[in-house]
Amino acid sequence: MALEILLRTLLIYLVVLALIRLMGKREIGQLSAFDLVVAIMIAEVAVFPMEDLETPLYVSLIPVFTLVGAEIFFSFLCLKNSTIRRMINGSPTVIVFRGKIMEKEMRKLRYSVNDLLEQLREKEVLDLADVEYAILENSGELSVVLKPDKKPLTPADLNLQVPWEEPPVPLIFDGRVNYRNLKYLGWNEDYLSGRLQREFGLEITEVLYASRNPGGDLYVSEKSSARYKENRWRDVKA
Repeated sequence: MALEILLRTLLIYLVVLALIRLMGKREIGQLSAFDLVVAIMIAEVAVFPMEDLETPLYVSLIPVFTLVGAEIFFSFLCLKNSTIRRMINGSPTVIVFRGKIMEKEMRKLRYSVNDLLEQLREKEVLDLADVEYAILENSGELSVVLKPDKKPLTPADLNLQVPWEEPPVPLIFDGRVNYRNLKYLGWNEDYLSGRLQREFGLEITEVLYASRNPGGDLYVSEKSSARYKENRWRDVKA
């Protein structure tokens, strides 16, 4: 019986994980009220097959597949029809408009000034007087637009031309080479190994993490089991 429970649990875990991935990254990154209901129901329904060993597993998983199918179907409808999207997901609500708190809208949402101040602090905004607009999104996140004179300067504000830079390219994770990124750079393992030996005196298996920065330099952080060195940047170009 214990083995059966273990196998059922592992199988249900894999099935639910696959179905959540099928539902899309949006369901993981942010949850609207509709998404939250589906997630809670899936969690509740998925428990039954692990507890009730008399019911066939495929029968117990039918409600899970039904919920995921409904979620995908309604998500598709929301993409195609704005009216259905508003009915299911709701609409963002402006709670600060041109620096003024919209008390009526906040009362509808049962959203207090303390809630507003808390979410502003999470956005690193300490003074409500700096806020031009604040919008409460369907997911409960607060989007904030600062007043023009409170916004941080950007190179565009100073008419500066900034060259484009690609992000760092990870090459090694825990002693294992990321061959896809290596191929993207036009490198091979021998070239990477040679640079590690020449610049850091390390083998690939001794590296915890390594990446190539936009300037062509290598950043290397070695494993604690390797001989002690500080994490370093080397100004040796590719």
